[in-house]
Amino acid sequence: MFFIYLRRELRRRRKAALVVASGLALGIALVIVVTSVSSGMNRAQDKVLESLYGLGTDMTVTKAASPPGEGETVRRPRFEFDAKDDDDDAEQSQDLVMVEGFETLASSTVDKVAGQDGVADAVGGLSVRVMKVNGQFKRGEAQAMPAQPGGPGGGTDSGGTVRGGGAEFDVDSYTVYGTDVAHQGLGPLTSSKITSGRGFDESETDAKVAVVDSAYAKENDLSAGKKLTISGTKYEIVGIATADSGDAAANVYLPLAQAQKLADAKNKVTTVYVQAADSQRIDGVKQTIRKNIPGTMVTTSADLADTVSGSLSTASDLASGVGKWLSIVVLGAAFLVAGLLTSAAVSRRVREFGTLKALGWKSGRVTRQVAGEALVNGLVGGALGIALGLAGAWLITTFSPTLTAQLGGADGGGGAGGDRVFGQGPGGPVQEAAGRALDIALTAPVSLTTIGLAVALAVAGGLVAGGFGGWRASRLRPADALRRVE
Repeated sequence: MFFIYLRRELRRRRKAALVVASGLALGIALVIVVTSVSSGMNRAQDKVLESLYGLGTDMTVTKAASPPGEGETVRRPRFEFDAKDDDDDAEQSQDLVMVEGFETLASSTVDKVAGQDGVADAVGGLSVRVMKVNGQFKRGEAQAMPAQPGGPGGGTDSGGTVRGGGAEFDVDSYTVYGTDVAHQGLGPLTSSKITSGRGFDESETDAKVAVVDSAYAKENDLSAGKKLTISGTKYEIVGIATADSGDAAANVYLPLAQAQKLADAKNKVTTVYVQAADSQRIDGVKQTIRKNIPGTMVTTSADLADTVSGSLSTASDLASGVGKWLSIVVLGAAFLVAGLLTSAAVSRRVREFGTLKALGWKSGRVTRQVAGEALVNGLVGGALGIALGLAGAWLITTFSPTLTAQLGGADGGGGAGGDRVFGQGPGGPVQEAAGRALDIALTAPVSLTTIGLAVALAVAGGLVAGGFGGWRASRLRPADALRRVE
């Protein structure tokens, strides 16, 4: 009897049911779209961080920058060329290899970090910048001046000038990252895929081999099998790596021991990449490392995410702020309208419910009947809302608007020994990426959790509407209801 009456009433009041369902559908669809876009924003930020840290990295440990002292000097890259008597026009070339920021930690710090409670894995790396100057000095030609009369004793004065000559040099700057090839599960190289050749072998801990980023390889006509010379040492290019998203963390990747030799940084690292045993304990692990290993600076992914700026940050703020509040307001309004419309429908059905009560229906049965109709309206609205929300998320993912992300907040920190280093900050790929814009395609993934939330909202909307209407229906008295005309 309940379902027969329910079906008949819903068919008889299709327009009213459609209005209630449409209002709920709009609010639910907005919630799905906003939730999906927020999830897409989080994924986009994760891609930005992974392009710097690599997959699986929860935090990095670097050396705390020394406070600037009074009268500190500014160190700048300095190139010195020897004169060559046998060939003054010979080409001059020199590589200046510098540790990024000149801030390093002892390699033993990696083991200390790995031994802290809550740390699943820790790997050290060395970030190096290479500045290559290549060119030549050209000797000028002396030209004599014509003799001039009137010199002392009736003689002539003669002079000369040098024409031509000079110097022409090209300066090329690129980054090198020394990776621990025996532990390749963490670090920036994990965010790139080998697209040509091969990656490092675990036995190549001190081999003269290199993996080159695809963009840098294309720019310099490099490929697997060719040689790359850095500061007089030739390295065989064994593979070409392509970053999964954004730019690569370094132009060239070398075994850690080789990078340490080039930069004269034996048993030194600039960054320790850390993976926590439990993602829920990251903040606790951070505090433990800072407490037990003094002189270090610990940066989590959340810390770095706070420095992301650009259109990605703006859109994320809008989605998490304005978007969520807007969806809440619209959803609340939809619930309220659904409740009011259901209550108004009960008012128009006073004589009907009065007759049912006179025939023996209890107030609870009338209330359940009204609530059942409202619940069905809510489920229909939920189905429509899910369809609209999925369509909106699909459109966003299909057109994939491009957002720009830029990592800021990095300073030109102090170098070791109290000297400030020209153009350098704290070591690591993070500093290298500061000020560099990355283009990220926005997606709007819809998860099962989001669908479950939509269904829950649909049921809640139906219950809210049914609650309003049922409360009105339960207050009706048969005698009063039968005296009123519908």
